[in-house]
Amino acid sequence: MRINKSHWLNLAMIVALLATAIVGHRFSPLLLPKADMTGIAEPGCDLRQRACAATLPQGGRMEFSITPRPIPFLQPLRVEVTVTGVEPGKVEVDFAGERMNMGYNRSKLSAIAPGRHVGDASLPVCVSGAMTWVATVVVETDRRRIAVPYRFDVGH
Repeated sequence: MRINKSHWLNLAMIVALLATAIVGHRFSPLLLPKADMTGIAEPGCDLRQRACAATLPQGGRMEFSITPRPIPFLQPLRVEVTVTGVEPGKVEVDFAGERMNMGYNRSKLSAIAPGRHVGDASLPVCVSGAMTWVATVVVETDRRRIAVPYRFDVGH
């Protein structure tokens, strides 16, 4: 039996799709903030006005702030996370549009004191001029990964 070029091309496309799926599955934890536990931000807090606190699972507390205020598009932002009750090894903040994919936008924060981490970030501009964002603070300890989502509006 003789296999023609179109069969080889189809086979190559199938192999390429499978390879893409395997690589995508393997590296997906790098793209999405996954967590073992999720904390709960205080209801009604507005990051445009002040820092917001959250209760962490199994005890502990987190405070998250973004400056300057009001929060602008396309300008440098200073983000700060203070954690008590757990010892963070690594802290990151992942910014995602609530209703629109705005691409990968994650900042790793640096420890400046025990439990206190700071870093720089920026928000891309939305074509609508207004956007609801979800900033997910991800805290990694030696045994678990805790995520706390904070929602806020920019340009409203």
